Amino acid sequence: MQKKVYIESYGCQMNVSDSEVVASILARDGYTPVKSAEEADLVLLNTCSIREKAEYTVMQRINEMNNLKARNKGLKVGVLGCMAERMREDLLEKKKVVDLVVGPDAYRTLPELLEKVGTGQKAVNVLLSREETYGEIEPVRLDTNGVTAFVTIMRGCDNMCAFCVVPFTRGRERSRDAASIVRECEQLVRDGYKEVTLLGQNVDSYKFRSEDQKIRRSDNENAILGMASDTVDPAGRPASAGPTTTDFADLLEMVALACPTLRIRYSTSHPKDMTDKVLAVMARHDNICKYIHLPVQSGSSEVLKRMNRGYDRAWYMERMANIRRHMPDCAISTDIIAGFCGETEEDHQATLELIREVKYDMAFMFKYSERPKTLAARKYPDDVPDEVKGRRLAEVIETQKAASAERMLGYVGQVHEVLVEGVSKRSADHVYGRNSQNSVVILPRMHEGVELGPGTFVKVRIASATPGSLKGSILEILSSHAQPV
Repeated sequence: MQKKVYIESYGCQMNVSDSEVVASILARDGYTPVKSAEEADLVLLNTCSIREKAEYTVMQRINEMNNLKARNKGLKVGVLGCMAERMREDLLEKKKVVDLVVGPDAYRTLPELLEKVGTGQKAVNVLLSREETYGEIEPVRLDTNGVTAFVTIMRGCDNMCAFCVVPFTRGRERSRDAASIVRECEQLVRDGYKEVTLLGQNVDSYKFRSEDQKIRRSDNENAILGMASDTVDPAGRPASAGPTTTDFADLLEMVALACPTLRIRYSTSHPKDMTDKVLAVMARHDNICKYIHLPVQSGSSEVLKRMNRGYDRAWYMERMANIRRHMPDCAISTDIIAGFCGETEEDHQATLELIREVKYDMAFMFKYSERPKTLAARKYPDDVPDEVKGRRLAEVIETQKAASAERMLGYVGQVHEVLVEGVSKRSADHVYGRNSQNSVVILPRMHEGVELGPGTFVKVRIASATPGSLKGSILEILSSHAQPV
């Protein structure tokens, strides 16, 4: 009898990527992914702990599983990811609902844990690892449009930002074998994908060291890996067959050269670690998108110090200047927290002023939410009243909305290359895609008797803009997936 699994992902892109790894591990154990919980024998909720609201949403969903279990007596429900590690006792108390609790470094043990569940027992593994990267596992692409995909390049985080629970739920940083990343991206090209996003909690701290890559790799992989910064001479030739270290700039260039037809994005960067070497590689390769997500969190140096971010406002603005120097057309997005511990009105105004100065294309903006075990929870009182947090967040959103509108208007009249991703939700006569700057662009579905399908590259002139999207007119169809009608 065929076994069916439904995996529901919450939170960041990393969780989406992890769910695809889980699907691959379970496929070897005879499970086939399905599109809804009602079809499944096994429901897995891949969870997020970054904010209290995210955990509340998952707990509500777990409660809903009660009704599903009442209708399907054989259904098993598991909780994966960051909440599994952080809240295992609370989750296991829901005895009628949760059968399985598995942390982000324990997915390989799922088949054994499910055997245990099959005997009527609860099963738990939330141990964190210093080595696990799932590097050799080929993910099963879930809910994909066949155009864009995620590839995880590293796991964990060594930054102890005061507000963040990630180091406690995902463990220490470890970087994946560079050659395995290149191979996965090459496979995406063979499978017809047009864009990849390289994922990590802090991609700028990626660093993979191999004791003898030259012996273990193919000639093509060795040629690519020869680009690692400490293995080439001034002429660009491999300097030796000894140990190699590949940093994030090296990895970006390796993927760009190995997959010239693949658009490349990455997330997330950290201001204290982003180097000019990365910016130079981005500027050098047309297939690396001109877009950087660089979370600032606050515009106040005092708040940044309490947040333990490792940089101040001046450092961040210097990074902004260097991005613009290398790539004047680069789009920048950010994360902002309103109402962090001890934030004064002056600190808040500094954040608003920074938004006006940088003019982000887009931002993720939130009220501060205290998370257990974090430095802030242990050291600082959550002393900004909720109504003040709400008012400040509203002002941040309004300021960013104006900045987004200004940035988007600046694109009007420009010619951009857009990758079509699908049919517009608002109109079946239109498709949507993204430019290099990650802006959503709405286009006519038909051009000169040709229907634009997902995966089509088109040259577009931007005709109009809103704070959230652009509209364009098609100048030329550049590549595949467009069908004559």
